[in-house]
Amino acid sequence: MRSFLSTPLIRSSYRVPLPELSLLLVAAFWGTSYGVTKEALVYTGVLAFIAIRFGLTALILLPLHLQQIRTGKAKDSLRALPTGLLLLCIFLAETWGVFHTTATRAAFLISLCVLMTPLIQGLVERRWPKPRLIALVGISLLGVGLLTQTGLPVEEGSWNMNSGDYLMLLAALLRAILVVVTNLLIRDRSLSPLAITSSQSWVVTLGALSLFISSDQPASQLLPLDLSFWWAAVYLTLCCTLYALFAQNYGLKHTSPSRVALLTGSEPAFGALFAFIWLGESLTPVQLLGAGCILLSTLIATLQRK
Repeated sequence: MRSFLSTPLIRSSYRVPLPELSLLLVAAFWGTSYGVTKEALVYTGVLAFIAIRFGLTALILLPLHLQQIRTGKAKDSLRALPTGLLLLCIFLAETWGVFHTTATRAAFLISLCVLMTPLIQGLVERRWPKPRLIALVGISLLGVGLLTQTGLPVEEGSWNMNSGDYLMLLAALLRAILVVVTNLLIRDRSLSPLAITSSQSWVVTLGALSLFISSDQPASQLLPLDLSFWWAAVYLTLCCTLYALFAQNYGLKHTSPSRVALLTGSEPAFGALFAFIWLGESLTPVQLLGAGCILLSTLIATLQRK
């Protein structure tokens, strides 16, 4: 038995490379982030929350980033600044989207970036996507329509997408663009994933602070006093921001944008499970059908990619 299990065929069947495994863990963390974010926003505003979350990330990475700059491993860090602006727009759309919709719907809607990424990559590389991929996009769009129903009869106007749903769709599109742009940035350069993550964190922090200062929000939002908020902030900083961004950039350095998007496609399942257990959210049978359409198209796309 031991000799059979040690054959190259069996070992290769169960071998999971580090970039792929780290991206699956990203999907788990991001899936839980919507519920945690929704709870954190009870204690502060959107702009202050983003500034705190990415400010902590930037400060943690600062010593390592400075060391890489001194050793010449991060001399091209300025090239990552445009991706930081993209990331700022993503989190503005995501955070306001989560505030205005449920954590479950947010997790499923953001998963559309899984199918948007190959389309955008195809446009950049001037290759038209395969008919099967277009069909999967159609299935996902059908799933979005079913998922965003309110449960009312059709004649009463049950097809309802609120502002939070539209913001999550925008975040999904921007996330797909970010994955493709980041891949182009690091494909032929010696820029490290850590340097990219640090540069992106500083851009998001300073951008959110600038918007916060220009608004009429009270300064007290930048220092919430409730301990529950800081537990949520630490978790989101370490697991859903610091680790997740580094793992995504690391994955983009070792695989394709489409592969990165497909491997994080299980995010909605983790999000729905967390929202069900932690927040007590539920889905109607029609919404479950829509969620199933999105997950089915994601699964098929992943299997095809393999």
